[in-house]
Amino acid sequence: MRFSKQLLPLMLGALCVMPLMSKVQAAANVDGNRISHADKEPGNWMSHGRDYSEQRFSPLAQINKDTVSDLGLSWSYKFDSTRGLEATPLVIDGTLYVTGNWSVVYAFDAVTGELKWTFDPRINKGDVGPKLCCDAVNRGVAAWDGKIFVGTLDGRLIAIDAETGQQQWSTQTTEKGKYYSITGAPRVVKGKVLIGNGGAEFGVRGYFSAYDADSGKMLWRFYTVPDNPANETDPTMIEISKTWSGEWWKLGGGGTAWDSMAYDPELDLLYVGIGNGSPWNRELRSEGKGDNLFLSSIVAVRPDTGEYVWHYQTTPGEEWDYTATQHMILADIKLNGKTRKVIMQAPKNGFFYVLDRQTGEFISAENYVTVNWADGIDAKTGRPDIKPEARYSTAAKAFLALPSPFGGHNWQPMSFNPNTGLVYLPTREMAFPYIADGDFKAKDLAVNLGVSLLAASMPEDPAVRKAVKAATKGRLVAWDPVAQKEVWGVDMPVPWNGGTLSTAGDLLFQGNAKGNFVAYDAKTGEQKWSFFSQTGIVAAPMTYSVNGEQYVAVMAGWGGAVPLVVGELVSEAVKTNTNRLLVFKLGGDKALPVLNVKPRQLSLPEMTASVEDVEQGKALYHTYCGGCHGDGAVSGGVVPDLRYASADTFGFWEAIVVNGLKAKNGMASFKSVLSVEQADAIKAYVIKRGYDQQRALAAANDSK
Repeated sequence: MRFSKQLLPLMLGALCVMPLMSKVQAAANVDGNRISHADKEPGNWMSHGRDYSEQRFSPLAQINKDTVSDLGLSWSYKFDSTRGLEATPLVIDGTLYVTGNWSVVYAFDAVTGELKWTFDPRINKGDVGPKLCCDAVNRGVAAWDGKIFVGTLDGRLIAIDAETGQQQWSTQTTEKGKYYSITGAPRVVKGKVLIGNGGAEFGVRGYFSAYDADSGKMLWRFYTVPDNPANETDPTMIEISKTWSGEWWKLGGGGTAWDSMAYDPELDLLYVGIGNGSPWNRELRSEGKGDNLFLSSIVAVRPDTGEYVWHYQTTPGEEWDYTATQHMILADIKLNGKTRKVIMQAPKNGFFYVLDRQTGEFISAENYVTVNWADGIDAKTGRPDIKPEARYSTAAKAFLALPSPFGGHNWQPMSFNPNTGLVYLPTREMAFPYIADGDFKAKDLAVNLGVSLLAASMPEDPAVRKAVKAATKGRLVAWDPVAQKEVWGVDMPVPWNGGTLSTAGDLLFQGNAKGNFVAYDAKTGEQKWSFFSQTGIVAAPMTYSVNGEQYVAVMAGWGGAVPLVVGELVSEAVKTNTNRLLVFKLGGDKALPVLNVKPRQLSLPEMTASVEDVEQGKALYHTYCGGCHGDGAVSGGVVPDLRYASADTFGFWEAIVVNGLKAKNGMASFKSVLSVEQADAIKAYVIKRGYDQQRALAAANDSK
């Protein structure tokens, strides 16, 4: 074959370029082999917990306890929305993928911070907002074969082209009209996208499902509680229905799988954490009888088919919102001279569990916070010794429980450092008075608990509220899972802080409610470095490297369940509604803009309502409003504090509350459940609480 003189240089040039082209990776070209062998490319963070084990430990060590003092801000991105940020970013071959609130997805250049694309699923905020128990949050995306997957607040699972940000497919995973939502991050195993959902507080039946990553077609679904036995055909569901009584299916049952998953490729087992009962009150849900499987359980299934393999229930007969959806970690640890394949979890109920992950066999459990609902866990059966008085649903008086429904540990991920052998988890000491609701009914636009939220609300007496706050605290705990004891801990003034990241650099990273992003010595707990983020942090950090340079990233944005519900207990948090993605590196020299927070002003109308109207408004407020605007009308800083509402807000109260004037912002119309007169009663209560605040501020000034 002969070539012309003109073609020869072109062909030689092409041959020189070909090796370079072969090294270019397609965007998010992730598969199971890459995730399973993540340690071979430690610069990437390709799955929610870095790899399938969910250890959240990075082998990167350029940033270590000797160099961390030189850590500085490399770049940041400010988000428009002011709701909570809970996501863990993924970084794959130089691109960072993350979710903000309202299920919006972002892709950035991981080195420069340049925004590559944004995908907005366009949530109908007015419709979806009231169906969320715990803020308009999302905990992250999954990546597989050039696609980014996100679960949305309205129950969709969406595949996005990782290069362009264009939607590839969308599947509705939940039944429209029911109060389901998705806040958790998907996982992808063997080409199947796995997703659960939330909504147990509103009376739904839980499940998790697998979808084909290429097409979005549902491949299987695993229900976590049984249906009406007359309709059941699944052998597993028929068997567990024996642990239920009455007509639970009419109230939903609960058991939503709203967050944690892990996968063992060697055992080919998928582990899913299951949530609370619906309603909470077991007397209403199941005639006060039975373990009510699979509530508050870890369930192991085959990822190809959803076939049940084993389960372990952390809280039999659950009725305290003690979910087992909290982060699960897979590790191989030495116990009694033998290496065991274990799964570890610190669920809401206050006990730290170590189980055999092949069989579900109970190995050990000890309380990591103060626990008073049980006397311990039986070493032989693995069942808690539940105190009779803790069964509030049949008791004549309230039970003041530790932990509270917010858990000794909640969704904020913990991490495991195989070098120290320690698990690092954010904990809280927090009590809650469980009182059975004597006038229970499934309420539209209100939580379906069977517990009196009004009776459980904090007293309005400032001195009592102050005492309750003083008894509530957070703590960062380094836990030895072998000895089942705390090795070191750091007290936190606010009980709602961020997840953790541990690294081979002997460091532990955590953000907190005071707005500080902190690096600790992983062995001793000594603080080595801190950065003020200008807002409370609840998300977990991650780390990655590009071109040999290591970065640490964290989503900084105050929000979530505790700030929404019990604002008084997080009053010391930094809550400026200044939400950012922060990325650090050694020698980083960027600075955040100067924080300019204007002091709030009370603008209260004249108090003209009767005492009876105010009391009616108080009851209605705690039924319909307190879950977002806070107990006692004290906001935790995520959504507006109604005591400080403007004259316009008070003037347009009926238009907002009844007619949905601000539905586009997430404030739905309550026309279906509230009359104008009832909305006015709520306003009267809010105004009264505003005057309470005015007097408290005046008293504080007089004492100075």
